[in-house]
Amino acid sequence: MRKGKILVVEDDSDIREGVRILLESEEYEVIEAENGVVGLKLLDETIDLVILDIMMPKLNGLKVCEEIRKTSNVPVLFLTAKSQESDKLLGLMVGGDDYLAKPFSYAELLGRVKALLRRYQVYQGKSTNENEAEKIIEIGSIKLNTAFNEIVADGNKVEVSDLEYKILRLMMQHPGKIFSTQNIYESVWREPYFYTCGNTVMVHIRKLRTKIEPDPQKPQYIKTVWGKGYRFEDATVD
Repeated sequence: MRKGKILVVEDDSDIREGVRILLESEEYEVIEAENGVVGLKLLDETIDLVILDIMMPKLNGLKVCEEIRKTSNVPVLFLTAKSQESDKLLGLMVGGDDYLAKPFSYAELLGRVKALLRRYQVYQGKSTNENEAEKIIEIGSIKLNTAFNEIVADGNKVEVSDLEYKILRLMMQHPGKIFSTQNIYESVWREPYFYTCGNTVMVHIRKLRTKIEPDPQKPQYIKTVWGKGYRFEDATVD
């Protein structure tokens, strides 16, 4: 079963390309449009989600959404250049389902995309892929929600970067397994590993510890295995 077909309507080619690469890496099918006029022409019944920039030439995102709502209930995720409440309110009033203010993290974007697609599939009465169902991995006081890309530590939501989230997800999905820096880098960055990449991984591990560990200097979860790498475990049960 395909994961979903997403129409990205964004006039900034760099943002559009970044969103496309991210979504395709998660196995979504992506259709691109550089403005609202083209976006409306590409919209058909096969589209499962529209990611729509508000500020665009020729036809802004609000007008595009109004046109979409005349014929379709497909979910619309607005990308707003500002975080002003007026932008958010206008977007929801014309039929938008959610909004994300620029600049945004890829982890946050993926979380919104997954949530909107899941709700739309339920609304449409479509069967959902078991792997896309909400799943919470809980080890000790750390909870990772893979459906929404959310992390909770000691009951508090933790804000992390996209790369930090991917590192933690990789390790929590395989508790106790030792990951070398090469394992982590090639799995998360999806690039060939070079010697200097070890420092990059180390910096991200250090930042992650400051966000989820009660005492980053004496980590209880992300443990260093000297000469081998890192592993995730709940040291509080020892």
